[in-house]
Amino acid sequence: MFLFAINRLSETSLTQQVYEQIRDGILTRKLKAGEKISSTRELAAIIGVSRNVVLEAYEQLIAEGYLEVRPRSGTYVAQGSSLQMIADYFKPSFQKEEACRESHVYIDFKAGNPAMDHFPRDKWGRLAKEVCHEAPEQVFGYTGAEGAPELRNELARYLLRARGVRCHPNQIVITSGATQALHLITELLSCEETHIAVEDPVTDEMRTIFSYAGAKVHPVRVDEKGIIPELLPAEGKPSFVFVIPSHQFPLGGTLPIQRRVQLIEYARKMDCFIVEDDYDSEFTYEGVPVHSMQGLDSERVIYVGTFSKILSPALRIGYAVLPPDLIERFRKLKWFTDRHTSTLEQLVLARFIEGGYLDRHVRRMKKIYRERREALVSCLQKHFADAKILGQAAGMHLVVELSGVHFTEEVMERVKEQGVMVYPVERYALQKGFHNSQIVMGYGSLTAEAIEKGVEKLKKALES
Repeated sequence: MFLFAINRLSETSLTQQVYEQIRDGILTRKLKAGEKISSTRELAAIIGVSRNVVLEAYEQLIAEGYLEVRPRSGTYVAQGSSLQMIADYFKPSFQKEEACRESHVYIDFKAGNPAMDHFPRDKWGRLAKEVCHEAPEQVFGYTGAEGAPELRNELARYLLRARGVRCHPNQIVITSGATQALHLITELLSCEETHIAVEDPVTDEMRTIFSYAGAKVHPVRVDEKGIIPELLPAEGKPSFVFVIPSHQFPLGGTLPIQRRVQLIEYARKMDCFIVEDDYDSEFTYEGVPVHSMQGLDSERVIYVGTFSKILSPALRIGYAVLPPDLIERFRKLKWFTDRHTSTLEQLVLARFIEGGYLDRHVRRMKKIYRERREALVSCLQKHFADAKILGQAAGMHLVVELSGVHFTEEVMERVKEQGVMVYPVERYALQKGFHNSQIVMGYGSLTAEAIEKGVEKLKKALES
């Protein structure tokens, strides 16, 4: 006899509880196919509910095929109604994964994680409320794939002022993060016969985006200043050249004007485009931010940006600034992908920029990230006398080179056992063997105390 308890304090109805207990019993094979179950009257008496409660639950189970009634015999578990995957595989593995996750708390130096605890919730919430109350009815319907004009207008002004990007609002298409923008650009420009020239090393996410869209990747070496133009392919026109000129990831270099000019001359000669990813250039701690490449040649450079690093990854708003000839084709691709990005969030962001709140937020976060970077550099110099810090003082990560240390899988496992997560530069490289002693350490989401503790644990792991 299959027995179970009823919780009268639960918000779930008694009928639903009976239904779920029997259904789960069948799915997990506690009740076998062909097994006769208690009559409605008998089960009601055992679990202490009215017979009507059990009758309703049985009727639902019969309607869904879990139970079958055999005339003058009773009610039985139907054949083929159990699901072994849930019983034997899914639940245990999920529970095991959750338990493992709870039992290991890491100090994670992952790059690109902003300080989510400093998201301007009150201001954002107030603006969101205003938008919901004041927006016209059409805002709650379908809108254009290119994005809300209010946001594109504000963004055009902001990008000119902050990044030197020269464009008309019609050249901007709002996307669901930079990821979607880069995927659509790859679909738009690449074909089987061509390749994409990509900085190496570069974030593995970018390589995945290009590969998923069916493109071939041609790696181009990067040094402390960024991509080396002389190493661009001389034969075979690339679909585009992908660069992160303002703060290269992961090495952190800023591309000098001479190399920017070389890149643009290369794109003109090869009749291809440059895709400029400008993911965290607002946060520069020494000198002033270098303006975008797009401002040098708006016909050859496609500019991609995101608010995931400035504000929050949960805000899935990115954008592409396109040369005029690509606008309509890109908009069509965007429409077929997801019709349009959330209009309400776009309008909130537009008001956030218009009211000067974005500028204030950037200034505030710049101070916080500078302090966290200084804390990390100080800790590294304290515990590793020969530590070499690479890259410009900008963004939310740095690269540290530790002479004599090779960050192999075995070494990384020791670091992880100490409760720390760091990321070897080699992991991001297509051409292996040039960055064995370098690791990426992000500090955006870590307090000074967590940074100190994490570096101490890293030291302990490397000495063991």
